[in-house]
Amino acid sequence: MKKSAVVASLSGALFASAALASTPAAWEMNSYRDFLAGRFTALSLTRDGRLTPAPRLDTLLISDQPVIWSVAAAPDGAIYAATGHRGRVFRVDKSGKAALFWTAPQPEVFALAVDAKGVLYAATSPDGAIYRVEDGKATQWFAPKAKYIWSLVFAPDGTLYAGTGDQGAIFRIEPSGKGEIYYDTGQSHVTCLALDGQGRLLAGSEPNGIIYRVTARNKAFALYDSSLPEIRTLVAAPDGAVYAAALGGSMSRRALGGVNPAQGVPAGASVSTTSSTVTVEAAEDQGGIEIKPKPDSAKPQAPQPGAVAAAAAAPAVEIAGVEKSAIYRINPDNTVESLWTSKDENVYDLAVSGGQVMFATDGQGRVYRLNQDRKVTLVAQTNEGEATRLLATPGGLLTATGDMGKLYRLAAETGAGGTYESPVHDANTVARWGRLSWRGEAPEDSRIVFRTRSGNSVRPDNTWSEWSEALTDPNGSSVKSPNARYLQWKAEFAGAKAALDSVAVAYLPQNTPPILKGISVTSQTSAAAGAAKAAAQAQSGGAYAVTVTDSPDAGAATSSGTPTQAVTRAAAEQLQITWQAEDPDGDRMVYSLWFRGEDEREWKLLKANLSESTYLLDADSLADGKYFFRVIASDAPSNSSETARTAEWISAPTLIDHTPPVIVIGKPRRAGAHFEIEFEAVDSASPLRRCEYSLDAGPFTPVDPVEGILDGLRERFQLKLDNLPPGEHLLVFRAIDSANNAGLGKVVVR
Repeated sequence: MKKSAVVASLSGALFASAALASTPAAWEMNSYRDFLAGRFTALSLTRDGRLTPAPRLDTLLISDQPVIWSVAAAPDGAIYAATGHRGRVFRVDKSGKAALFWTAPQPEVFALAVDAKGVLYAATSPDGAIYRVEDGKATQWFAPKAKYIWSLVFAPDGTLYAGTGDQGAIFRIEPSGKGEIYYDTGQSHVTCLALDGQGRLLAGSEPNGIIYRVTARNKAFALYDSSLPEIRTLVAAPDGAVYAAALGGSMSRRALGGVNPAQGVPAGASVSTTSSTVTVEAAEDQGGIEIKPKPDSAKPQAPQPGAVAAAAAAPAVEIAGVEKSAIYRINPDNTVESLWTSKDENVYDLAVSGGQVMFATDGQGRVYRLNQDRKVTLVAQTNEGEATRLLATPGGLLTATGDMGKLYRLAAETGAGGTYESPVHDANTVARWGRLSWRGEAPEDSRIVFRTRSGNSVRPDNTWSEWSEALTDPNGSSVKSPNARYLQWKAEFAGAKAALDSVAVAYLPQNTPPILKGISVTSQTSAAAGAAKAAAQAQSGGAYAVTVTDSPDAGAATSSGTPTQAVTRAAAEQLQITWQAEDPDGDRMVYSLWFRGEDEREWKLLKANLSESTYLLDADSLADGKYFFRVIASDAPSNSSETARTAEWISAPTLIDHTPPVIVIGKPRRAGAHFEIEFEAVDSASPLRRCEYSLDAGPFTPVDPVEGILDGLRERFQLKLDNLPPGEHLLVFRAIDSANNAGLGKVVVR
């Protein structure tokens, strides 16, 4: 059969969009992690990121229960499935016919085991017992007086071992039904049991995640102490190795208060571990369970295993960056290898077949294959809440699920097709869709077609468009879905040998205009003048500096006379206009700056094509008055002229005031050593803020206006001086306005 290689032309899709705008984008999916985020139906995903048809998934049982806790195979080929939260056990015979087999008196049946004669043993919780169920009739066979019975396993000699909680003991029960504590782990729970190739008992515990090999009564060896709190399952391989699944690294916490016992356990409760200790008690009127805090005891307080944590039905809080679960291989020489870890999924069960490890997780009820090279393949996805149990049978691998208790069989042959729904892509704004192209293999008797849909809600709902007509050209088919923010595509496989390696969708995001957040105007000195001013102030400690040279050795005066030395200001003032701007698309921006006076009608351009968000203006360029400044931001450098966007911002009124107040001094009036002087301060632009006087070059002293409040453009003052010493005195008056301009005036009194 001839295969045709199909190669996507992403560059063609991009160039096709380039005529529309200069900034097209592409959404590409081409890796294992990319595809893992989608929804699989009858498809597998290799570690190399290839989608192929999966083994056929046959449904054996659809129970009316939210979860299947345990499965067991009988010698006659029948399969038993134990459920919660109504304590029902179902039987699926060899022909595939399913029926209710037995209903337990307690709400949970966490463990099943079948003896060599095909008789079923079921462990109930809470405060339960082990029942012997034959022909649909049950008799209580052994009561360990433990709160929970998590696991059962038969030894070749017919001895049954039971792992319990919350006392963390392993019971050994003889075929006669007589039992005793075989080993006390000191842990809160014995979560799983298994037998190794030599018939030795293996046990996993919680909350310290210890794996034990129990060789005799009260005698055990710790094979491994995991960093994760719960050993979920143990499987012995034919080569003498032991595989273990551990979980609980997410440290999820559930609020136990406020659970109504009458409501029972929610049907959608998921299986996960918890770090809060709980007690589960039957609610007689509803057959549900009640969550209560566990009383303090001498034994360390520990969380219940994941099965019971589901009953809390409260949100879990994840600790980011922590491993949630892991798979270990314990070699015959007791060395340990970590084969797989995850920060995203919890692993619930393992099965070993043909040198490969199959494992089940809570990631949409997935079943993975881990080969000897430690490469992981997603074999099947049930699209249930979690895959809780795996069981290898001659007819194929069985997987049980939670969220809805179902039992599936993975057939040996590959299915004839399947579908894959991509995760939803967020273009961050409304986008125009270009072409979808893909790369993979399509033999002559197989094909892959795509469909798309779009919408403006984060999850697809009835506001989204319908799935589009089929897109068949792998080198680029135009996406016909409406312009929107979100897009999803679906691949439909026909034929057992089709394969998909990558998919790309070109699109043009709607250009988002820039955002301006404000304009500020401040005054400052120019760089050169500012340096001179700083040096002068460092020498004199004031705003002005004068250097006077006078010595006996000075030369004789010239015919031009002796010039007067002028004192000048040390700096020229500038206005710094600054604005804050950003572009949601990350586009480069240019700015234009405009101004107008308060009584003017038209804007005047100060500067165009600014690349920086600041501008310096000589303060003397604007006369006294109020001014407005306007900034226009454009993303034209990153967009075509047709799609470029602008935004503008107008400042609050800015007062420009260069002119100092004017001081008019009246004639001093003298009465002996008492002087009275009236003066007036007037400013043309901004209100006065301070007025003061200095006597004989002494420190300035504030003086209040006659009206008592200094807040106007014109203020009148009256100064009274007593006990002036005889002689001549210099009085200097200083008025300062709101723009910090200072006006001076002087008078000499004798």
